[in-house]
Amino acid sequence: MKASPLFRKQSLIAVLAVLAIVIHLVLLYGLQQEGRIPQIPLLAALLLGGGPLVWELLVKLARREFGSDLLAGISIITAVLLEEYLAGTLVVLMLSGGEALEAYAVRSASSVLEALAKRMPSIAHLKTGSQLQDAPLAQIAVGDVVLVLPHEICPVDGIVLEGHGVMDESYLTGEPYRISKTPGAAVLSGAINGEAALTLRVARVAADSRYAKIMQVMKSSQQQRPRIRRLGDQLGAIYTPLAVALGVAAWGFSGDPVRFLAVLVVATPCPLLIAIPVAVIGSISLAAKRAIVIRDPSTLENLAACRTVIFDKTGTLTYGEPQLTEQACADGIEALELLSLTASMEQYSKHPLSHAILQAAKTQGVALHQVNEISEKPGAGLRGVVDGRTLRITSRKQLLAEQPQAPIPAAAGGLECVILVDGVFAGLYRFRDQPRSDGASFIHHLGPKHQIQKVMLLSGDRLSEVKYLADLVGVHEVHASKSPEEKVEIVRAETAKANTLFVGDGINDAPALLAATVGVAFGQNSDVTTEAAGAVILDPTLKKIDEFMHISQRMRRIALQSAVGGMALSMVGMLFAAAGYLPPVAGAISQEAIDVLAVLNALRAAWAPATLTDFQAESRRGDADSPLSK
Repeated sequence: MKASPLFRKQSLIAVLAVLAIVIHLVLLYGLQQEGRIPQIPLLAALLLGGGPLVWELLVKLARREFGSDLLAGISIITAVLLEEYLAGTLVVLMLSGGEALEAYAVRSASSVLEALAKRMPSIAHLKTGSQLQDAPLAQIAVGDVVLVLPHEICPVDGIVLEGHGVMDESYLTGEPYRISKTPGAAVLSGAINGEAALTLRVARVAADSRYAKIMQVMKSSQQQRPRIRRLGDQLGAIYTPLAVALGVAAWGFSGDPVRFLAVLVVATPCPLLIAIPVAVIGSISLAAKRAIVIRDPSTLENLAACRTVIFDKTGTLTYGEPQLTEQACADGIEALELLSLTASMEQYSKHPLSHAILQAAKTQGVALHQVNEISEKPGAGLRGVVDGRTLRITSRKQLLAEQPQAPIPAAAGGLECVILVDGVFAGLYRFRDQPRSDGASFIHHLGPKHQIQKVMLLSGDRLSEVKYLADLVGVHEVHASKSPEEKVEIVRAETAKANTLFVGDGINDAPALLAATVGVAFGQNSDVTTEAAGAVILDPTLKKIDEFMHISQRMRRIALQSAVGGMALSMVGMLFAAAGYLPPVAGAISQEAIDVLAVLNALRAAWAPATLTDFQAESRRGDADSPLSK
């Protein structure tokens, strides 16, 4: 991961402070220099390193942002005014070191939009008569004809003119299936083309395309991302005024301003500035070993405070691919025999549902037959001769157009196909994106173990499909057929009520991931989604989400132990400084000793405990019974 400018800047200031202190000590004790000469390196560090830090703190102060680093800024200014340059430089070192640790785990927010823009083609294959040439996307106009080659990302919204194939639109629409494309079908920019070239007529210019709209929502989500008070700032809001009041009291009673500085130097909140980032980085390391990548450290601090969990449907609570769930066979037709005939044909097809049928045949252990003839004409379905019988696989619409009185079952949710044997209706197959077997037990686990008060399902899929899943896993609040723009508004509204965790896996989820308090990308389906998320679950299982939640709870507990324990020791030191027993430099050294203790405790966050989860997955009732037996 490339280091951020903030990390490089803070690291440089920390190195400058260390060099200044070393040179100062060498001049003072090694070379026995007296007067101003040993102070010059410290003055340089305070000017070049402390100056920018103090300026940033003043800017925060003007914005009425009172964080844990405010004491450090007051200490630096006071040290300069009282000519206690060594104490001031030590504070610069502590402050810059803590911020460098914090910046180490954070990448630039612009990476989300960079990933989104990088994914989109910059050119289109423009057809003019019989000529084909590459043209910049900005020059493509409505009505132009473009060619999308196999496996390319579609550059525009358009209508298919020529070609037959499939496109993967799941990243954009939330639908888990590849969609068949024939002349007249609409296509979306950003969809991934299958193995056949398609010729399109452009319906919208690139700036107005579906993909561009998602980029606009993404940019808006970044700008309106919720500002979360960090753990150190929450504690610092209590600790800072207490320390300043004690320092002022010491100055007032003694009449010595150096005591004010001594109190503030001891009070410099390094357990907040250093111990908490160390606990965070240790937890990031622990999570990485568990196939969980933490991109934004604040997710670890805030996940434990989330009270609402919002799931996208496809690929999170489901497996993200269609499965054959029901065989409705005509009278006199054996289910296994029909599956054997159908799968024998489907092994030669590239239709999106072929894999589901073949997988069902493998699971049921049926044998495949030799296929003597096969054809797959656009709009007519799949035809062939299997084991001496003529087989045809088509759609409900096509069958009813040819045989209005066909005894076909009533329409229901999910996708379906119709099978005819020797021209007679033989059966209907229904497909659904199946829920994860542990989905219901995980949903029920969230309340008692993680204090989750509300669970929602938010999807771009159809209401029938979303409701089907919600009923199976026990989610009572459902929002279906939602665009990325609508998802963002719903997530923002929920985040305004309580901290939210959003779990999604497609490009259409990326804006919502940004809008939530904590966004988790489930799997690595999209670079854009992983860039937008605060954390990425590389091994997409619900148990990993539970592990992530426990790592967050554990990190917060260890960080609080380190910070509060360190502040308690600092309070003891402040009392000694207020009484005149700790001068500023000695106070800074004692504070460093407190820091070491706090950091040593914070390092425990990187050690793996005996267990990181208390979630026991239980299969849904009835999973043992095959859905194909219906």
